[in-house]
Amino acid sequence: MGVNTDSACPCGSGKTYVACCGPYLDHGQRPPTAEALMRSRYSGYVLAREDYLLRTWHESTRPETLDLSDASQLNWLGLKIVHTEAGGFDDMQGVVEFVARYKIGGKAHRLHETSRFVREGEQWFYLEGDFRK
Repeated sequence: MGVNTDSACPCGSGKTYVACCGPYLDHGQRPPTAEALMRSRYSGYVLAREDYLLRTWHESTRPETLDLSDASQLNWLGLKIVHTEAGGFDDMQGVVEFVARYKIGGKAHRLHETSRFVREGEQWFYLEGDFRK
């Protein structure tokens, strides 16, 4: 699964993929904030990039593998950032609340999560999240 580099970024930032999440997913650059990592991880799910998702998941909570083999069954519809707390350039921790919408078999779903991130050195990692109703 790929994306045209001139296409809009899946994360909904309004930028092109190459100017937004592409450098993180395709070229190993590090997202500078927790929100940028959240957006790039959403793009990682849209593009079924297990490698990127695992690489950006903190080792203390990271699963050994991800199975995104059924990713073609999902039709991702969009990402909305609801709230961010810390997670900036000088922070060591951050929180991002988001809603991701998707369809499976024509039925719409939404994933509402508050995710926690931690920065080690110059790299942000996804730590864990709580699902919300």
